This record gives sequence, C-alpha cells and structure tokens, in this order.
Amino acid sequence: MSEHPVLNVAVLGAGLIGVDLLHKIHRSPHLDCGLVVGRSQSVGLARAAEMGLATTDGGLTALLDSGKTFDLVFDASNADSHAEHWRLLEPTGAVFVDLTPHNSGTPTVPTVNGAQALTGRHISLISCGGQAAIPVLHALARHCTPSYVEVVCTGASRSAGRATRLNLDEYIATTQDAVHAFTGTLAAKVMVNVTPAVPPPPFRVHMTILAPDADPHAVRDLVEAAAAQVRRFAPGYAVIDVEATRERITVTVEVCASGGRLPAHAGNLDIINAAAIFLADMRATTLLTEGASA
Repeated sequence: MSEHPVLNVAVLGAGLIGVDLLHKIHRSPHLDCGLVVGRSQSVGLARAAEMGLATTDGGLTALLDSGKTFDLVFDASNADSHAEHWRLLEPTGAVFVDLTPHNSGTPTVPTVNGAQALTGRHISLISCGGQAAIPVLHALARHCTPSYVEVVCTGASRSAGRATRLNLDEYIATTQDAVHAFTGTLAAKVMVNVTPAVPPPPFRVHMTILAPDADPHAVRDLVEAAAAQVRRFAPGYAVIDVEATRERITVTVEVCASGGRLPAHAGNLDIINAAAIFLADMRATTLLTEGASA
C-alpha cells in the first residue's frame, strides 16, 4: 500500500459548504474527488468544473448510475434530502459523512469520538455550532455534572446559505440532542442568531453551564486543552472568554476561517468542513495502518 492511501470521494451539494469542501479536499493528500453532484446547473457546479472536477446536475441518481465506486461520500446538500440519500447509498458500501443537520447517523465530533465513529459507515457532523461547542462542553462534563447547558450560536448572514436557512429548525434540534448526548445533561437549549451586521462578524458560540460541583480553578485549563485539540484541524478556533464559579461556567469561542478561500467571518463553514476532512483523513490513515499490519 502506498505511503499516502487515497480515498475516492464524492460530494453531494455545490452550495457554500460544498464548494469550500472541494477546496479542502484538493489540499488533502488522502482524498481525490471523483464527482460533484447537484440537482441543477449552479454557480457551485460551474466552479467545480473550473477546478477540473467531474460534475453532474442529475442528483444522486446520476452518481449511482455513473459506474464509479466511492470510498466515502460527503452530503453537503440539505437535511430534507439526507434520509433518501442514505437509503440509496447504504448498499454501495461507502462511508457517508453528513454535513446536514438531519439528526441521523452517529453524532460525531472528531476530537471526542472520531476514531470510534469511523468504525461505522453513517457519520453525522451535527452542525457547525455543535462542532464548535461540544469539544468544550464534553471536556467540562467529564469534570463536573451539568444540570443545564445553553448554547447560543451567532453567525454572519453572508455565510448562511439557502440550505442552512431552510434547515434552522433541524439545526437547533440536532445540536440540542447532541449536547444532551455528549454532556449527559437532561436540560439543554440551543439558539441561533443570523446577523446582517456590517462588517460581518466572526462565527461565535457562547456557552452557559450550570453545575453545582464545578471547580473554578480547573475550568480554564480544561477549556484551553479542548480548544488546542480542535485547532489541530481548525486553526481559527479561539477561546475568547472563560468565567467560572462553583455553580456557573460561561465560555465564548470564536471561529475564523483561515488558510483557504473563505472570508474570515465564515468560520461556521470552515469548522464543519475541516472536521469532515479531518475524519476522512483519519479513515485513510486507518486503511494504511490496516494494510501495513495485514
């Protein structure tokens, strides 16, 4: 097996998330994009064609009829379509990475349960807010017992595409369910603000945790350690503020897009796409390890 095993991947969706994902795939030594799939001719598909990639506007049917075999498929379309996409793709054997907030598959945050999730084939990346908040919330929940968790996500309207706007209810519900699952709290609330402010602000996530057994002296170190792990694949992830008492913790993180074609304020797109690529690279590395030991 080669030193850098390459996965043949496909991307469903050519909106804001899909196009940025293509650029990130191009930079990975482990991934080769064999097809970009849309449902109609669009600016995103035109951009993919300019990059020299094979495209189709025939939807998932065209992918299944292409005669190509894919190791991994990224779903960057919309939550309403995801269930049907998975139903049709499951028999192909491809790993399916969901970037929509559909709330199916294994909820996955790379630095928390990425390795375990890759043993399955249906992976949910929850939401951009989930990717920003859960690494910190999970770290804190291992230290104390949250009785309530609140997450407020604020993003620039310029970085919220059509699918994101249509799926806001699913975004909130899926992120909220993931907060329950990764922290063990029975009470959680997620809110989303899409702001038209000029200049567009960076993506920001504010977390409030009520926990009667928190140790204020340990909190900052736990938060910073969790953030350092996220920066392995999302360098623009930063802790802006941490405050803690023995009963209440507040943490604010900010995500700026870095090292690519996205404007700095589009940290919401950057973090979920970076997480998707990180997981795909982990999958390729796993195949290399398995091949070496065979």
